[in-house]
Amino acid sequence: MIPVRAYFRLFSGYLRPHRPKAMLLGVILSVSIALQLVNPQLIKRFIDQAMAGSAASSLTPIAIMFMVVAVSHQLLAVWSTYLAEQVGWSATNQLRADLTDHVLYLDMGFHKSTSPGELIERIDGDVTALSNFFSSMIIKVLGNAALIAGVLIMLWRESWMVGLTITVLTAGTFAGLFRLHGVTVPWQKAIRATSAEMYGFIGEQIDGTEDIKASGAIQFMLSRFDSIQRKWLPQVIRGWTGWAMMWSASMALYFASLAAAFVFGYWLFGIGALTLGSVFLVFRYVEMAHHPIEQIREQLIDLQKAGASIERVERLLARESALIQGGDQLLPDGPLHLRFENVTFRYDDEAGDNVVLEAVSFDIQPGRVVGLLGRTGSGKSTIARLVTRMYEPQEGAVQIGGVETRKIEITELRRRVAMVTQDVQLFRATVRDNLTFFDESISDDSLLGVIHQLELDEWLASLPAGLDSMLASGSGGLSAGQAQLLAFTRVFLRNPGVVVLDEASSRLDPATEVLLERAVGNLLENRTAILIAHRLETVARADDIVILENGRVVEQGERELLQADPKSLFSRLLATGMEEALV
Repeated sequence: MIPVRAYFRLFSGYLRPHRPKAMLLGVILSVSIALQLVNPQLIKRFIDQAMAGSAASSLTPIAIMFMVVAVSHQLLAVWSTYLAEQVGWSATNQLRADLTDHVLYLDMGFHKSTSPGELIERIDGDVTALSNFFSSMIIKVLGNAALIAGVLIMLWRESWMVGLTITVLTAGTFAGLFRLHGVTVPWQKAIRATSAEMYGFIGEQIDGTEDIKASGAIQFMLSRFDSIQRKWLPQVIRGWTGWAMMWSASMALYFASLAAAFVFGYWLFGIGALTLGSVFLVFRYVEMAHHPIEQIREQLIDLQKAGASIERVERLLARESALIQGGDQLLPDGPLHLRFENVTFRYDDEAGDNVVLEAVSFDIQPGRVVGLLGRTGSGKSTIARLVTRMYEPQEGAVQIGGVETRKIEITELRRRVAMVTQDVQLFRATVRDNLTFFDESISDDSLLGVIHQLELDEWLASLPAGLDSMLASGSGGLSAGQAQLLAFTRVFLRNPGVVVLDEASSRLDPATEVLLERAVGNLLENRTAILIAHRLETVARADDIVILENGRVVEQGERELLQADPKSLFSRLLATGMEEALV
């Protein structure tokens, strides 16, 4: 079934701002179609008058009129194509922007299960398939359908037998094309799905190139690449088979129509029912009908791709975030109170034994710094993700500033809660843009003030062009410590009430270690903080300690009291060497 209704349902809102251009396009198309239908009539008139022996002076105006109409039609064709492309791409570009915005607000569970390459293919590749169809649909489908209708009417005017024959052939061909379209749409869906899988695979391999080479896994990855290609190739061949079947149907119509035109033209001219000009007119209209049918057939192939893309786009738009939206609670300025109350969490959101956190409770008073300790896999990073509301707990509640995170609008929560991780994401842009996240409202004076407050003037001076220094994507050409300095500046600009440092000082390089330590001290001042660390130096900053084991809190309290108590787990960790004990 042709998803035209679904297509217009999807784009109705995006077309509304372009309604004046769409109406102008409709007028231009109508005039263009009328001119195409008029020109063969001029040729018929020219031939009949010439055969009747009319003087050249009477034929010249007809020839001039023919050229004027032909040139006018070409100019209108260029104008209509420009308008159709402009409207089509403007609408679909807005759809791309909305899809991107929608995806950015989905929960981390979605992003963990969807590779970047697959997302690129779904946001850009699928929408491109839609835009290719839409930008040509008005001209090549609606316009050509109207042209075919006009041609059939003109043929009926010349001879009802010719008109009836061509109408039956055309209707039969379209019925066959539509039936073939319904058969081939699932083939295109399979092609689009495998295409997304391929681009997702390529994205993963590019991101992990170093590890793949170091592990000697190149041949394994090539084998996986080959297996996807082996699955993809038959699907593409099947898709082209669908194109060949539709092409064969349209060509069969063309040859049958030409044969009918020859037969009826010869017979009707022989009995005097048609003039020579009328016979030419029949042939000309049959040829005119072939071109729009060919274009409609091509658009039906694009519609196969669009049909597959529409379903995938609608499914992506229908995907709801696991994070509850719509909270309206605001958070006060200054350091915030943080509380975990009987929090239980599992990543797959299903009952079972894979519980990451189980009945976790602890309380962090405003302005206190808590060192969160535990072995790898004990749930430390999960707590950080719950605080920043990347995920929702299945049981219990996380409170910030006395308000459950579910009741806080996400933008407000992200404004007041910040996290710095080991891996800092940088963009291919200047230092200024990387610090402000492209927020032009932040002045250079504000940036320089924050950098001075964090005592990072020396770091800024070490950059080749200061704030205008260009950084590459990923690591940005900076050392791990320099990237974290940049991340601290980002956080400081937001002035959050809660800061989470997830192993943020575990990858220091000697050149920036002192700067980083000073920056951490300034960042934690008058803020509630959670420090997730293995290093003794980092824990020394903490006011309180929380120790996790197998997703449960096994010890918590003031750092100095726990350190002084030889029976405490924290004291034993310090005695045995915390780095070794927590690995």
